[in-house]
Amino acid sequence: MRRELTATYRLQLRGPQADPSGRAFGFAEAAEQVEYLASLGVSHIYLSPILTAVPHSNHNYDVIDPTTVNPELGGIEGLRELAERAHKAGLGIIVDIVPNHMSVEVPQLNAWWWDVLKNGQDSQFEHYFDIDWHDDNGANGKLGLPVLGAEGDEDKLTLEHDEIVNELTLAYYDNHFPIKEGTCSGVDDDPVAVYEKQSYRLMYWRDGVISYRRFFSVNTLAGIRQEDPLVFEHTHRILRQLISEGLIDGVRVDHPDGLADPFGYLHRLRELIGDDRWLVVEKILSADEPLDPRLSVDGTTGYDALRELDGVFVSREAEDTLSMLALQQSGSTWDEHAFEATEHQLKRDVAETELGAEVARLARAIRRDNFSTAGSTVSEEDLVNTIVDLVAEIPVYRADYISLSRVTATVIADLSRRFPSRRDCLDLIAAALIENGEAKIRFAQVCGAVMAKGVEDTTFYRACRLVALQEVGGAPGRFGVSAAEFHLLQQERARLWPRTMTTLSTHDTKRSEDVRSRLIELTETPNDFAELVRRCSAQVPAPDTATGLFLFHNLLGVWPTDGEVTDSLRQRFHDYALKAIREAGRITTWVDPDERAEKAVLDWIDAVIDGPVAASITRFVQPLDAAARVLSLSRKALQLTGPGIPDIFQGQEFFDDSLVDPDNRRFVDYTARAQSLQQADTLDKVRAQAAQLRETVPVGALNAYDYLAEHADWAKQHLTHTILQLRLRYPDMFVSEGYQAVFAEGPSSGHLIGMARSTRGGDIGVITVATRRPQVLDLRGGWGECTLTLPDGTWTDALTGQEFSGKTPVSAIFDVFPAAVLVAEDHA
Repeated sequence: MRRELTATYRLQLRGPQADPSGRAFGFAEAAEQVEYLASLGVSHIYLSPILTAVPHSNHNYDVIDPTTVNPELGGIEGLRELAERAHKAGLGIIVDIVPNHMSVEVPQLNAWWWDVLKNGQDSQFEHYFDIDWHDDNGANGKLGLPVLGAEGDEDKLTLEHDEIVNELTLAYYDNHFPIKEGTCSGVDDDPVAVYEKQSYRLMYWRDGVISYRRFFSVNTLAGIRQEDPLVFEHTHRILRQLISEGLIDGVRVDHPDGLADPFGYLHRLRELIGDDRWLVVEKILSADEPLDPRLSVDGTTGYDALRELDGVFVSREAEDTLSMLALQQSGSTWDEHAFEATEHQLKRDVAETELGAEVARLARAIRRDNFSTAGSTVSEEDLVNTIVDLVAEIPVYRADYISLSRVTATVIADLSRRFPSRRDCLDLIAAALIENGEAKIRFAQVCGAVMAKGVEDTTFYRACRLVALQEVGGAPGRFGVSAAEFHLLQQERARLWPRTMTTLSTHDTKRSEDVRSRLIELTETPNDFAELVRRCSAQVPAPDTATGLFLFHNLLGVWPTDGEVTDSLRQRFHDYALKAIREAGRITTWVDPDERAEKAVLDWIDAVIDGPVAASITRFVQPLDAAARVLSLSRKALQLTGPGIPDIFQGQEFFDDSLVDPDNRRFVDYTARAQSLQQADTLDKVRAQAAQLRETVPVGALNAYDYLAEHADWAKQHLTHTILQLRLRYPDMFVSEGYQAVFAEGPSSGHLIGMARSTRGGDIGVITVATRRPQVLDLRGGWGECTLTLPDGTWTDALTGQEFSGKTPVSAIFDVFPAAVLVAEDHA
């Protein structure tokens, strides 16, 4: 019997080869947590990809065989055992699938790719991959692979036996490639002569000749042609089996925008899994972009909700101060105009360099798909340059969704107006797009890749005004979300996408929700933060001021309140910093790392940690951390009771200081979490400590929540557990269209953000209220005479058991916690 979907819990699986210690977290380890997760109150376990990936993968998005369940995780028997245990505990299972690409990092491990390399266009799997075999593909019609470390390196090829496939191969150092039958008689043959007879051509990796579609610019991930019915059927055969066995209850789809036809793919997928199973997609929406309501899905994976839930807690009055600080340190205010300009330039750079192969292929497709004489005089250089300009201007990942039907036309019209000399090129491009052929598909795919690489993977590592807002799907130039915008978007979600996923942390977030809470709290004390930056910069100057400000944000996000930076934390931050500065591409890059620049940054980090500014940072962080705890609890309450299906990323029911992957894939201490959940007496302790603090501190002071420093993990888990249990009892209330904004009355009313959820009949059953901008509230003397008028009847705070009715002082509601979940008498 399938359980009602009320909340999910994401588990990151990995095999023993993914960790140096040999420690695994597969199906067996996940099964050990079933009882805890059931007690916590989630309805479904949400698994990272379960199909066979490269053995050393710590994320499993690099699938090598989509027809089998990963043996590194326990295979299909292990999955069956996990499902049986989960079902006995009343839990369902959601799986993450990767339809867009497969790993070709080690060709021998991918049987389909190996066969294509060996047999070329005669391979039975040739049409599975998105390969350009045209004579003008830059590799003389062969499959061009960016492998060679230097031009003319073909003479380094040798003939060697490979143990993985147990056959003779062409070897280029550690890289092995197959030999077509009949083209080699033995190890004594001339390797170069044998190589010339193959269907692939090894290219100098800087030449930009790559004959297959990649996932973004990752050479080791080759695109799959799901638009082919046979490919869809073969790659989804195991999914059909899991459904027929009743093992899974829903599917999360990774990056469908990379496919030729996401709309058609999701329609076929919906037919496969059925209407009663959950289907959400990793669709990255711009702030003004709606999810197309014609899609056969329940919603997105929640990046849009994350932007709103973060943004509504930003103190927008800090914008000018932080803009000026960023201008002084980086040369840009990073306001909306500056962001757009930088994004456009970086998207152009990416299209010209990292994704140059994809743009060149698009240009060839445009000429092939154009059956008129339009553009016959257009040079290749002009066409490529115009494509680069056009894709850089497209404001969304891909504009071929029906709901965005005029985006491309609007951008082309604007370019034509601004650049009359490009009109012939634009006419040529438009004519090709109208043909609905290869060019139209390639254009949409290139736009998405350029957006991802130019914005989330580059701009978001350069901007340094308020780093907390620089997450996937974010709009940092807007500097937060007003309460009015927030409420309208929640109401829209309740009405259109009541079963969409919402989230605060994912495997892709660059900072955990709690790290971002600290950074958001910087907006309440912008002048103090600016002064700290200037003082620290004067005493320990960064080798590059823009990089220094960006990293300083993140360092404050993880700085311990006692000032004791452990060796582990130091190493974690070093690893983060290296990834961040390489992604930013200003002083070093992944392709051409500058060891001197990187060492200078790491030395600066150590000087900050060990030097004279450390004490000042600790003093600054202590009140910041106290306010951040208030924010984290408040935001969590809104996420868990708001429209949509909330997901809890592994371990985030405790406070967590994780940074970008792989830091957020560390093992979680579930023993501590299970023990904490059993501490029923902690609420009484917290109540007593809160009462004692009220007698000794001014009303509204942040240290009235000082008990959270001692019980922070318990408090977050208690809030999570309590609301999840409430969702289990009243599932219909939280997936209904019923949503109302809740407002307080009084001078401090703007510090309360609240929502009411109602049943399908319209009766309000739950009211959630939370604290915004606690530091500013403190300076204003607390809640004072601020009140909240409740609907008729008695309302019980699910978190504390306190009862309220009528016109109630807000200070009384937030007596113990900075958030409250008030339940109507007939629901309590």
